[in-house]
Amino acid sequence: MEYEDAVEPGSSCDHRTQWQTLKTPASDWVQPVKAWQLLRQRWRPPPIADAASDAAETAAVVAARTRLPAQVSKAALAAKLLSLSGVFAVHKPKGPTSAELLNRLKEKLLAEAGMPSPEWHKRQKQTLKIGHGGTLDSAAQGVLVVGIGRGTKMLTSLLSGSKRYIATGELGKATDTLDSTGKVTDEKPYDKITREDIEGVLQKFTGNIMQVPPLYSALKKDGQRLSTLMKKGEVVEARPARLVTVYSISLLRFQPPLFTLDVECGGGFYIRSLVNDIGKELSSCANVLELTRTKQGPFTLEEHALPEDRWTIDDITQALQHCPSLLPEESASKKPKSEKSSDQVLSYEYITLSETKREEDAIKTL
Repeated sequence: MEYEDAVEPGSSCDHRTQWQTLKTPASDWVQPVKAWQLLRQRWRPPPIADAASDAAETAAVVAARTRLPAQVSKAALAAKLLSLSGVFAVHKPKGPTSAELLNRLKEKLLAEAGMPSPEWHKRQKQTLKIGHGGTLDSAAQGVLVVGIGRGTKMLTSLLSGSKRYIATGELGKATDTLDSTGKVTDEKPYDKITREDIEGVLQKFTGNIMQVPPLYSALKKDGQRLSTLMKKGEVVEARPARLVTVYSISLLRFQPPLFTLDVECGGGFYIRSLVNDIGKELSSCANVLELTRTKQGPFTLEEHALPEDRWTIDDITQALQHCPSLLPEESASKKPKSEKSSDQVLSYEYITLSETKREEDAIKTL
């Protein structure tokens, strides 16, 4: 028996373009069909889960190989950061306090070394000592000397030397902070003051003089800064006058009501008090409008102060290498040694920061 067309021409099942009339005996094609069905039952595509697993494993191996050099590099930077020891200078802009700037510096160094790690606080901790010497007011800018590692112990003796400032004063106004950030407390005429008058007064402020520190200052009473107590509205008595030294002072410009001074002085000297006292000597009043520290110890603003874009481990390392040539012979001969603890070679996750003690960081109330 032969199989003829089972589809009527013109019907909805007429697929003559794909299927031709079957005229093959059943015994000739039934077996191949069964073989094809058996083959389909035995063949299975590879499991999707296994393929995904293989892909994930491959990706993990590639990522691990990529991360390894970065981890080694960060660990090396962390070890280098811990080994830094000495004194260098940074440029402090207007705005932040000296303490805020120091925190910003520490954060940048930590970030460069890849710290802190998510697990850093769970492991053995080490300490990176860092401090500054010679507080600059938030409204002031210029050289800020920083000690790192054992260099924090050098700040007290090193920074007792001279400092140099460019200060612009404003005649006719007195403020409670003795600078432009404070509230005006008095106003007096200044129109009759001449350049010669100012130059004549400056001679009285040269050499060893007695000076009363400002009420708004970093000096402390009962463990709190006078400026903090003043901001709280507490009554603060003026500190007694103390002996300070002015090595040189000159008038650079005079454009009433503004006058600009170049002052080189010793430790413990306040430019704000100087400008305030000059105003009184001129039978008027005055406050500091702008203040820039151009020199601190052997460090100058132009040659040594690192701007923020150079607050890197490598730049600070180079600055520390030049430090011995800047220091007096006595200080240079006591060059601090790098920390050589066996713990220092540990992974960067182990490193943490802590504020240095008062006697170590030598944050001066100048």
